[in-house]
Amino acid sequence: MAILILAIQNVGFGLAVWLAGALSDTTSKTRLLLIGSLILGFGFLTFYVSPSFPVNMGVMFFIGVGMGIFEGITDALLFDLHEERAAYHINVNHFFVTFGSMLIAFYLIFLENQWRIAMVQAGLIILLLAGFFALAYVEQRGGPQESYRTRLRAIASSPLLTRLFIISVVLVGADVGAMGIMTTYLVEVRGFSQFGSKLALVIFLAGVAAGRLVIGRFAETQRIPRMVLTLFGLSTVAFSVLFGLNLGALTYLIAFLAGLTMSAMLPLILAYAGARYRDMAGTVMGAIKVAFPVGGIITPFLMSIIAGALSLQAAVLILPLSMALGFALMLPVVGTYEPAAAQA
Repeated sequence: MAILILAIQNVGFGLAVWLAGALSDTTSKTRLLLIGSLILGFGFLTFYVSPSFPVNMGVMFFIGVGMGIFEGITDALLFDLHEERAAYHINVNHFFVTFGSMLIAFYLIFLENQWRIAMVQAGLIILLLAGFFALAYVEQRGGPQESYRTRLRAIASSPLLTRLFIISVVLVGADVGAMGIMTTYLVEVRGFSQFGSKLALVIFLAGVAAGRLVIGRFAETQRIPRMVLTLFGLSTVAFSVLFGLNLGALTYLIAFLAGLTMSAMLPLILAYAGARYRDMAGTVMGAIKVAFPVGGIITPFLMSIIAGALSLQAAVLILPLSMALGFALMLPVVGTYEPAAAQA
């Protein structure tokens, strides 16, 4: 049942992030965030108020919609607020996503997994945030001259955006797969304690958070493809060592480096796509973000199949192979599209 609930949440997220991204080019972003806050806040408050599973499936769909609206709008909003330093600010935005995930994990531990209390508290906080968006105003900058159908046709016919979408699917899949399998792998294959394996996961997330703050500072639009290519190469090495060698206590260092090298790639890809298509940045980034639920389903599913058919050690090899595949896919972007004749 948990798989069905997550699946319906991903459907809601995927639809909302696509549509919200497109609407952000022509509609007030703060009003869209107000709508997203109301949907997400009431979704959290009503989740499992009723014991009916179909009802909670519907609630989870709307929770996914609320999350998708936030994801589809925030990076586009940063282009309006900080166009010259959009890549850095998008990295900072995604840093807070990672930081928030860590805080929620610790908070649930503090509440001894009384997740219903946490859901109600989160819902109330998000409804307060809705009040802020109701009062806030950000001037709409730029915006497409073409219809949504024309923009959609431009996205579908762009080799660059198609490639960036596939790269994002690979990257998100590896990210979700690494976080999902790391503790189990370290306990069952490397002999770590439960505490030691969870510490390694926290250190991995700390590397992701640190990288998004530090690496993003050096990002300029025309340099992004080479930066992403370099990070894919370093990630291939880091994940190969992390999941291929038994290094004992040094595993913690490698976990941090793996998180660090993976950290900034997705925000940089989004920033590059938005800058290349500045007049419809929200539409473009929203389309690429559909890769989030797609990658988050495909790679863990493949890993579970391989783990059942072969072994956990064989399954985790997908992670360094994913980084190597990302490197190969990114090579033509560097060669063909840099320096970018940006449409900004």
